[in-house]
Amino acid sequence: MSTTLIKNVTIVNEGKKILGNVLLENNLISKISSLEIKLKADKIIDATGKYLFPGCIDDQVHFREPGLIHKGEIYTEAKAAVAGGVTSYMEMPNTIPNVFTQELLEEKYKRAAEVSLANYSFFMGASNDNLDEVLKTDPSTVCGIKVFMGSSTGNMLVDKRETLEGLFSKCKMLIAVHCEDEETIKHNMIHYRELYGEDVPIECHPLIRSEEACYKSSSLAVELAKKYNTRLHILHISTEKELALFDNKTPLKQKRITAEACIHHLWFSSTDYKTKGSFIKWNPAVKKASDRDAILLGVLENKIDVIATDHAPHTIEEKQQTYFKAPSGGPLVQHSLIAMLELHHQGKITLEKIAEKMAHAVADCFNIEKRGYIREGYFADLVLVDLNNPWTVSKSNLLYKCGWSPFEGLTFKSKITHTIVNGALAYDNGRFYENKKGQRLRFKKLENH
Repeated sequence: MSTTLIKNVTIVNEGKKILGNVLLENNLISKISSLEIKLKADKIIDATGKYLFPGCIDDQVHFREPGLIHKGEIYTEAKAAVAGGVTSYMEMPNTIPNVFTQELLEEKYKRAAEVSLANYSFFMGASNDNLDEVLKTDPSTVCGIKVFMGSSTGNMLVDKRETLEGLFSKCKMLIAVHCEDEETIKHNMIHYRELYGEDVPIECHPLIRSEEACYKSSSLAVELAKKYNTRLHILHISTEKELALFDNKTPLKQKRITAEACIHHLWFSSTDYKTKGSFIKWNPAVKKASDRDAILLGVLENKIDVIATDHAPHTIEEKQQTYFKAPSGGPLVQHSLIAMLELHHQGKITLEKIAEKMAHAVADCFNIEKRGYIREGYFADLVLVDLNNPWTVSKSNLLYKCGWSPFEGLTFKSKITHTIVNGALAYDNGRFYENKKGQRLRFKKLENH
C-alpha cells in the first residue's frame, strides 16, 4: 500500500474552502480532516498557502491520434493536460480513420492504456449511416456519442433529418453535438468569397460562422431532444442568443439537456483577431465581447453546466495559411485551469465555481464513477495550485506537440505545482512521473427522468 499525505492545504470542494489535510491510500482518497492526520505516510506534501482542487475533467479534446499525429498525439497532449491540472479527458472521434466502429473505438482505448498519463474516455462517432454500430456502444465504459451537426468534412457531418431523428429517438446514451448549420455557413462563405476572393480577412470568421448558423443548429438539436427525451449535451456555446435554449431551474443531475462553454469563448473576443489572427480561429467562432460576457454569465447562472477546452492542435505552418486553408482549432489543455484562475483574479468567478464547472459538474453531467470531487472513497485525482506564483507562457514551457499557444507572452498569476492521478504523483513543479498510466473512465447507468 502506498500512502500520500497532503498537509495544511485549503481544500476547494463542493462550494466551500476548508483548511485541512488529505490522506491518499493507493488510488483513493481515504481521509479528509480539518485536524492533523497522525500517520506516517510514504510521501508528505506540505501545501501551506496552496489550494487543492479536484482534478479537472475536460469533456472535449482532440488529441489527433490516430492519423494526425504531426499535430498531436495521446502521449504528448495527455502530458500537457496533466501539467495543466486536467486529470481526465474525453476525446473526439474525428481522427483518421473516423471512429465509426466499435473496433476502431477500442483501438483508441488500448493506445491510451499504453501511453496516457491522464484518465481517458473516447466518444463514439455518428455518421449518416452507422446507427446500428452506434447502438452497440456500452454506456458504462464510453462517455457518449458525438454528432457533428455542421462544421465537419466527409461522413462526419450528420446533416440528414432522417438520420438525426433515428439517433435521437433510439440512442439511450448521452449525445454530444457540435451545432453549426452547414447551409447557412456555405451561403456566408460564398458571399465573403465574392467580396475578397481567397484572401478573406480573419475578422470575417464570426460573420461566416455566424450567430444565426449556431442558433439554427442548436435549436434544432434541442427540439429533437425534447421530442424524444434524448440526453443531449451541446458543446462549445459561442453566442448569447443560444443561452435562451437552456434551463437553470432544474438541478444538473435531473437535466436532460446540458451545455458546455470553452475557455476560448470565455477569454477572447472578435477584437483579438487583429493581433491573434488564425491562431484564435475556432469552430464555432470567437464572437463579440458581448457574447463572451454573456457566456460567462451563463456559466455563473448555471444555464451552462461545464467548462472545457475543445483542445484541437494544428501546426504553426497550417495555421499561417490563408483564411480558407487555415484549419480551425488550437491547443488549450495546459492552460485551461490557469486561465480560469486568472478570471478569478479579475473578480469574475469564484474558486468554488471553477471547481464546480471544471470537475464536479462534468462528473455529474456524464455520470462518471467516483471522480470529480474531493471525497473519501473517491479516486484521488487532485491538483495543487499556488495562486500567487506568476509565470509567463513561452515556447520554452509549452508541452503541446504543435509548439504554440494562443496565450504566448501572457503572464498568469497562478501556477499548478502538483497533479495527482489515481493517487500517484504525476506532475511536480515541471517534473513528470510516468510509471503509472491513467485509467479508463467508468460511468454509472443513465436514468431517464
